[in-house]
Amino acid sequence: MGNFFKKIGNNLKGFGEATAKGDIWVKLSLVIMGAGYFGRRQFARAILMTLLEVGVIASVINVFAPYMAKLNTLGTVQREEIFDALTMKKTVNDYDNSLLILLYGIIGVLIIVAFIVLYISNMNAVYRLQKMEKEGKHINSFKDDLISFKNENFHITLLTLPSLGVILMNVIPIIFMVCIAFTNYDENHQPPTYLFTWVGIKNFISLFTNSQTITFGYAFVRVLAWTLLWAVLATVTTFIGGILLAQFINHEHTMAKGLWRTLFVITIGIPQFVSLLLISKMFGDYGIVNSFCESTGILNMFKNAGLLPESAAYIPFLSQPGWAHVTIILVNIWVGVPYQMLVATGILMNIPTDQIESARIDGANKYQIFWKITMPYVLFITGPSLIQSVINNINNFNVIYLLTYNYTTTNMALANSNAKEVDLLITWLFRLTNEQSNYKMASVIGIVTFVICAALSLLTFSRMISGDNEEVYR
Repeated sequence: MGNFFKKIGNNLKGFGEATAKGDIWVKLSLVIMGAGYFGRRQFARAILMTLLEVGVIASVINVFAPYMAKLNTLGTVQREEIFDALTMKKTVNDYDNSLLILLYGIIGVLIIVAFIVLYISNMNAVYRLQKMEKEGKHINSFKDDLISFKNENFHITLLTLPSLGVILMNVIPIIFMVCIAFTNYDENHQPPTYLFTWVGIKNFISLFTNSQTITFGYAFVRVLAWTLLWAVLATVTTFIGGILLAQFINHEHTMAKGLWRTLFVITIGIPQFVSLLLISKMFGDYGIVNSFCESTGILNMFKNAGLLPESAAYIPFLSQPGWAHVTIILVNIWVGVPYQMLVATGILMNIPTDQIESARIDGANKYQIFWKITMPYVLFITGPSLIQSVINNINNFNVIYLLTYNYTTTNMALANSNAKEVDLLITWLFRLTNEQSNYKMASVIGIVTFVICAALSLLTFSRMISGDNEEVYR
């Protein structure tokens, strides 16, 4: 971060020097960006920069400026339909669309920022050409520059399109979502029929507020607690299960190792969408699993143990809190263990044999070797992957939503916030947008989810990957 600001400072300092000490051609570049290149007979660059300047200015003035001018209010003229008695047709007034104002306004601001950066860089570049000319150094032609993009600057050629894609597909939507969190964009303020406007941090306050009408604070604490608990349990159970399964299959006395691997890997080949929906039906209140439990006496056994009331007609695997939480974790073990088994198999096959042999010579048994050599090595290798697994499970939409899409909460405080006991932050966000069109609160929850994931990543990466542990396993 320090180098970033240092680079900005150097560019601004260079811009000031170019403005003060540049010749007439450099100073003309303050108005016409290609002037400095014209003065050094760099005609192709001059034309390119001039056309780029004209294009940016024209697009900003004609396309983005009208929207940017309304960014402070996000529009004031609401859409109205007026019936014309003469033509017997409805006409629509010249209304404002808050969604387009925000989107085009953000794009316009980003274009202006990018243009300012390019403008400063261009001034520094033409000033460098002036100094090179004075020193009698060779100035590359436009053709030389094109050739360099095939050779020493080929990395720029490769990264240009992906970088533009990241900006268009990631940066702009993220900025747009963050801005939505500071508006009142919901089911009552839907463009183009209605306008929405800025409300400051009101939505963030609502997320931590409890009242008779606002229960987001109550729901947020419970959904967040289950999200973090789920992320840890889902990661730990599949990780340990995968290692143990890999150990069992790769054990010297295990027969038909390839067959066992194939049987478990089949679960990876089946699309989760299909298998999870099928499991949801099987574990439903009147599904095949409940029918089996009733016919075999398992249902009565749970009643006698006090886990279910005497009047219960089924086991609420996916319809009551507690039961649903346990079922989700167990199903996730079945889904996730085979993948972790494959990862663990590859790691176990590459454990340094000299360490294991040394431990055996020193009298260590199999359990000591596993806990003192195998597990530390696996944890060291899979550290980054485990961090990523926790983040993925925080945002694990498929398992939660597909298993519990029929779940109905009886907690009115949760229902008032459109949340359920089995919801993660990501599924709660989805329900708010897809079912309730409450985009403002969904954006707030999205920001909170990002902050949590970023904090966990920074904390765990800094602790698990720091140091010189590589030497231990060489």
